[in-house]
Amino acid sequence: MFHDRARIHVRAGRGGDGGLSFRREKYVPKGGPDGGDGGRGGDVVLVANRSLRDLSAFRSRKRHAAERGGHGRGARKHGADGVSVVLDVPVGTQVLGDDGSFVADLAAPGARVVVAHGGGGGRGNARFATPTRQTPRFAEVGLPGEERDLELRLKLVADAALAGFPNAGKSSLLRRISNAKPKVADYPFTTLAPVLGTVDGPDGRQLTVADVPGLIEGASEGIGLGHAFLAHLERTRLLVHVIDASEDDLVARFRTIDEELTRYGAGLEERRQIVVLNKVDLLAEPPSFELDDPRVVGVCRLSCATGEGIDAFKRVLFELCPEFEPSVEARSELPEFLEYRPKPTGPGYRIHRTDRGFRVVGTPPGDEELEQALAAAGVRKGVEVEIGGEVFEWE
Repeated sequence: MFHDRARIHVRAGRGGDGGLSFRREKYVPKGGPDGGDGGRGGDVVLVANRSLRDLSAFRSRKRHAAERGGHGRGARKHGADGVSVVLDVPVGTQVLGDDGSFVADLAAPGARVVVAHGGGGGRGNARFATPTRQTPRFAEVGLPGEERDLELRLKLVADAALAGFPNAGKSSLLRRISNAKPKVADYPFTTLAPVLGTVDGPDGRQLTVADVPGLIEGASEGIGLGHAFLAHLERTRLLVHVIDASEDDLVARFRTIDEELTRYGAGLEERRQIVVLNKVDLLAEPPSFELDDPRVVGVCRLSCATGEGIDAFKRVLFELCPEFEPSVEARSELPEFLEYRPKPTGPGYRIHRTDRGFRVVGTPPGDEELEQALAAAGVRKGVEVEIGGEVFEWE
């Protein structure tokens, strides 16, 4: 089954705690502080992979977490950084926040975006040594990594897309011109999910063509199957409007689908189109198609059943999709590596680990939030907690 949407929960790794240690060696019984810093937590990264076709890999596993950074140790040994989690997504995946805000558009192969940053590592007690404080008995705990819900939406990236009424012969046409093998049957809505095919040209070039489920009147308002897949037409350079030539009033059928594309928007009302009159083998005379529309750059008459006109259509397809023309995604001028950083909402306090417990530095939050923060830092019953100069035993 084709999946073009998925919701995931990502959590970056927490930073490692700073080391609380003092140098203790032979002949050096009372050395200075030598606790190293904790390692940084791992990130969660999304990468556009051209070998993936949909988001089905995220249907069974929706939670992804990176590793925590290593703790600092004695002899000024710093903890290792946590391993980042790299998630492959199809090219054309859009990333949205849980509130619907735009995060990134991975429209090019290899594009990357960091969707959750790992927490910083805590500083070891060696970093707090000063001429007046030569034996600091505290170290910082690592900061938590970012955690959020994301929605992934796939919009297929193709050179051309086949659009038209159900049972017009779009899947048959894709089978004729490409290596794709979509299901073909003599009833409407045989195609229930988009199918991509690669068309080979005589000069070694290749084009990607998408077969989108059939559209009906009212598709832009959610009627039929078209509403869920109209988004896959947005990134195409050329629309191939397939019409059953054996039906009556071809121009009216063209305008019905064109009206749905116009209502949907997203630039589809301005996209160049080729009109393909299919099933000409059922007619005694070639069908006429009189339409004055500057967007229609070609009219092809063919038969998927007999193969008549297929070679001519492929030549037209390569002529109208020149190799040097930038794709829809290339015009967006997105960098290959995207870094998503939400507005800073960090706490106004830090928690230090001491030899007897923990010390809260800065403006402490409310009781509930402070309790959760200390619990995450590893507080245990009976240890000392210092807040604002007051020391009490944790219960």
